[in-house]
Amino acid sequence: MTSADADAYLAEPLLTSPGQPLRVAVYTRISRGIRAGMLRTGTLLPRETELGVSLGVSRTVVREALMLLEEDGLIVTRRGIGRFVADALPPEQTDGFVPLEHLFADEGVSIEVRRIELSSQGATDLVTDLIGLAPDEEMWFRECEISRDGQPVALVQEYLPGEAALRRIAPALAREFAAAADDAATLLASLMERAGVEFEAGGCQIAATLAGQTRGRHLGMSAGDPLLVLTQAASVNGTPAYLCKCAIPASFGHLVVDRWSLTRVR
Repeated sequence: MTSADADAYLAEPLLTSPGQPLRVAVYTRISRGIRAGMLRTGTLLPRETELGVSLGVSRTVVREALMLLEEDGLIVTRRGIGRFVADALPPEQTDGFVPLEHLFADEGVSIEVRRIELSSQGATDLVTDLIGLAPDEEMWFRECEISRDGQPVALVQEYLPGEAALRRIAPALAREFAAAADDAATLLASLMERAGVEFEAGGCQIAATLAGQTRGRHLGMSAGDPLLVLTQAASVNGTPAYLCKCAIPASFGHLVVDRWSLTRVR
């Protein structure tokens, strides 16, 4: 794709839906061009005035659209130079429940999942609250580390009901669990592939905290470095069946949260 092709794409008539703000139409035009490779990763975007002329909108509209694109991780600003298409694009939104390692993947990037621990334990308060196990009922706990091009980017703790409960929820989950636990993948990714079971995502809780010594050691961070912890529950056929806690360094990059709600903590 040449720069002339990119210019021709941007100069196409801008179509808007009834009631759609112009900034959204401009955002859509540029984001689709980025996703389709017409505006290639790492390339310099035209200046605000040039984009306004090409798209037939004001500089203010362009600036607002570019702010949204940067918030969503599609472009980056380099002071004194200009705005560039991001080198690594965030994944497109999807209605499915995407395994965590897929969220860190990009073309040409190596993703590795290393298992740290697998054990059968009595259910903790966290698990009884979020996936409905009785206190001290058997559960599986698995911890793994996700690396991106050799750099640790997430520490993942997964919780599932014990074998008997898994068999009640979906026999394929119990049948494939042992093999899935040995795979170089998260349990979610491996069980989805091996058992052919669809997990339905529930609410996601997000907490800002500090790494601490243990998580810091796995992620190559200092104990006092900031950390994001995402807690995600999921169901199978309407029955709670999965819980995940994912610790991600705050310095990793853009994370897009979809279908979220706020709860005030008192």
